[in-house]
Amino acid sequence: MRQVVLDTETTGLEVLNGHRIIEIGAVELVNRRLTGRTFHKYVNPDREIDDGAKEVHGITESFLADKPRFAEVWSELDTFLRGAELVIHNAPFDVAFLDSEIARLDLDRASPALRLEEMCQITDSLAIARHKHPGQKNSLDALCRRYMVDNSQRQLHGALLDAEILADVFLLMTGGQAQMFSGGSTQQ
Repeated sequence: MRQVVLDTETTGLEVLNGHRIIEIGAVELVNRRLTGRTFHKYVNPDREIDDGAKEVHGITESFLADKPRFAEVWSELDTFLRGAELVIHNAPFDVAFLDSEIARLDLDRASPALRLEEMCQITDSLAIARHKHPGQKNSLDALCRRYMVDNSQRQLHGALLDAEILADVFLLMTGGQAQMFSGGSTQQ
């Protein structure tokens, strides 16, 4: 079973207001073991980043100015994700942004836009956490405390770091194994 734990950072909170993805991070699990394969890209959104979003992730327009557009990273991302079960914390948020970016790719095509759920099974780790821990805080930071996952390097949100942390939390939350089977880190 192949799973990909994924996170994104965005220019703001509202996809319907034209906010865009600026960072994508993902780690691969095969048979519930970290393989060491990762996907990590910064993306130039061709728009301003809300001040509130900058406070969360620290990513600026000047940093992204020379980064590729989503269309330039899509093929590689598609290859990394396709057919996997995606594990995403608060999946509706990230999926809406990814679907919006994918739809932009299809603007010049006659065929309808592809949606992420047509490529992958999607598992919302926040929904799992809420089911297992009703009435409790279930943010990634709260889950790290609950499952004793070290998130001390997480001063700001970052897509790859958050995906790595979520992978550890997800494995512990859904069966008790994390880190003991991790492989070396290789960029994909």
